[in-house]
Amino acid sequence: MGLKTGLARAISGCLPFIFLVGSAATAATTTLKDSPKALVDEAWQFINKNYIDPQFNQLDWSSIRTELLSRQYGDRQQAYRTIQQTLTKLNDPYTRFLPPQEYGQLLRQTQGQLVDVGLTLAEMGESFQVAEITSGSMAAKADLKVGDEIVAINGRGSDRLTLERATYLLRGTAGTKLVLSVRRGDGEIFAVEITREGEIPTTVLYQVMVVGPNRIGYIRLNGFNSHSKEQMETAITTLAEQNVQSYILDLRHNPGGLLEAGIDITRQWLPAGVIVRIQHGDKEDEIRANQRAITDLPLVILVNQASASASEILAGALQDHGRAQVVGTRTFGKVRVQAVHEMGDGSALVVTVARYLTPKGTDISEGGITPDVLVPSHPATDMQLRINPHAIATVQDPVLLRALELLILQQRSSR
Repeated sequence: MGLKTGLARAISGCLPFIFLVGSAATAATTTLKDSPKALVDEAWQFINKNYIDPQFNQLDWSSIRTELLSRQYGDRQQAYRTIQQTLTKLNDPYTRFLPPQEYGQLLRQTQGQLVDVGLTLAEMGESFQVAEITSGSMAAKADLKVGDEIVAINGRGSDRLTLERATYLLRGTAGTKLVLSVRRGDGEIFAVEITREGEIPTTVLYQVMVVGPNRIGYIRLNGFNSHSKEQMETAITTLAEQNVQSYILDLRHNPGGLLEAGIDITRQWLPAGVIVRIQHGDKEDEIRANQRAITDLPLVILVNQASASASEILAGALQDHGRAQVVGTRTFGKVRVQAVHEMGDGSALVVTVARYLTPKGTDISEGGITPDVLVPSHPATDMQLRINPHAIATVQDPVLLRALELLILQQRSSR
């Protein structure tokens, strides 16, 4: 999967801008399930193809591969240590290796808590067998029986998965689908689809703020996950039904999350134009709005030094196009683009592959996004927002007060 295609499945981590680019590389297929050496070479291959620095920090990258493949690896843990040690030679703090447990934590952060469908697998040669189905579970309601052979999970052949990885793939966030390819006895393969049920994590909070005759919709977005787009649409439309005349979008202490959600949310506010520019070597790609904005009412965005990654893409796009005024303090300024490459055993590489610019071509690595109106944070209110992602700003907040003043003045001048 190429970089441009990969942007459709983007993840932006706490600080860096990250996107998924697919699963196991073709360099290691049939032996990946059992060979630690294949994992090491898979990591080398992905970095060799995608790393942002063609000089690899002045390293002889080809010679490093020869040396790595000359070693013997007793188990996956030894392979993991070798990959981590090799990555440190690039002197890039954002290019790193994540063992399965740490990669799972990253996915939970960006996609929400994982849901167990109630299915237990056991190894059966090159595939897996249903060993147990929890009574009353989602799996129990599906067309599955103990003893069924699982040939593929979400399109991934079981012969290329470890039992650990297969078990992990059964889980997912609420609302997502699990598709199993199943063979029963000597019969033909058939598909079983299970929709995962559970609580959808909240990243969007909103309310109407009434100041005299003015009704202003306040929305706090504390992260970007797989449900943020729908939650933002609900917030905008619900507030519109309550006759708000303008909006405040609070991105303070928002470290990022799924870039796809960030792009979708930007499109809810911006009708047309470039949202972000992605530079990889001599190539530049653009992601654009698509004429699907929900509202054109006046908007002010609140930011601070902890607004990062996807938050900066959203704020930068709306600021550059004049769609919103930005109020607060400078943002974090993280512009490195990183690809998450999921390895066949459930571990992952996070590799710097490009950088991003605002629609006007601004590189914000030096100091982040500069607000249109600089307003220092109040320590007490800032602390409350930092420690409580579900907190709503109050009128004791000087940044919020300045935003209200700007919108009220704008509404008066338009009457």
